[in-house]
Amino acid sequence: MYTKIPILGIDRLEWLRLRKKGIGGSDAAAVCGLNPYSSAMKVFHDKTSTDITDEDNEAMRQGRDLEDYVAQRFTEATGIKVRKSHYMYKSTRYPFMLADIDRFLVGHDAGLECKTASAFNVDQWEDDKIPIHYYIQCQHYMAVTGKKLWYIAVLIMGKEFKYKKIERDEELIQGLILLESHFWKEYVLPRRMPDPDGSKVCNEILTEHYKHTKKDSKIPLIGFDEKINRRNELDDLIKKMEKEKNEIDQTLKLYMGEHEIAENDRYRISWKSVDSERLDTNLLKTEKPEIYKEYLKVSSTRRFTVKTAA
Repeated sequence: MYTKIPILGIDRLEWLRLRKKGIGGSDAAAVCGLNPYSSAMKVFHDKTSTDITDEDNEAMRQGRDLEDYVAQRFTEATGIKVRKSHYMYKSTRYPFMLADIDRFLVGHDAGLECKTASAFNVDQWEDDKIPIHYYIQCQHYMAVTGKKLWYIAVLIMGKEFKYKKIERDEELIQGLILLESHFWKEYVLPRRMPDPDGSKVCNEILTEHYKHTKKDSKIPLIGFDEKINRRNELDDLIKKMEKEKNEIDQTLKLYMGEHEIAENDRYRISWKSVDSERLDTNLLKTEKPEIYKEYLKVSSTRRFTVKTAA
């Protein structure tokens, strides 16, 4: 069972504020550690931050604008009519689980998720494959709404349209509920940051979350010697591997000489001249210091270093 939250006519910022009150379909895979573009730490930051940040971009804008078209193509391909939902759905048993549905199927106990994808990602949809984070998103929606079936339709830009049927997986849903419940109760409610996963997203969240420092503050470093030793081992290994990689690149460049392209049946190597324009800030500072100062922008970042104690 679920309750319905009206969203017809509300602005985007209010919609984003509602999403902070629970875990949505696009959050579910990140909580499980299965979203290549997000992380549990990012979801935690989104839900606990007081800021309402609209992380909109061109791909997201196109996805919204083309949602009606994808739904129309689904109806053309299947003969099944669809309707918009003007509500956000909240599970009554698990009120931290939210669902913002693209479409419901008329006359069927099912929903539809509409997607757009770059032509560069066409391989993610080949041979009846569905990207795992989208699959979990649809299972999350079935967990909230109680539906037995979900469809996902995708427009691969400039390539093709396709759709797939996703059956309700009760075992997966129960596992999803357990993971989301643990995340909400153990991290979001007590405001406790989840462990990092090594992703670029986690770096960005840590930088944003702890961007301010207490001047000259210091804490004892306890219990991290083994991790730091391992970090140093990995750093040495990375340097050796980077050197080996550079040696291979240099050998290829020596072989190519003045040629721009080298290729065979398996590989294509390009080594072309590229012209770029950059502002000579040192010269500007010397010859036009007043202009340099006028357009100088000061930014503050935290520099992370690990050194052996003296």
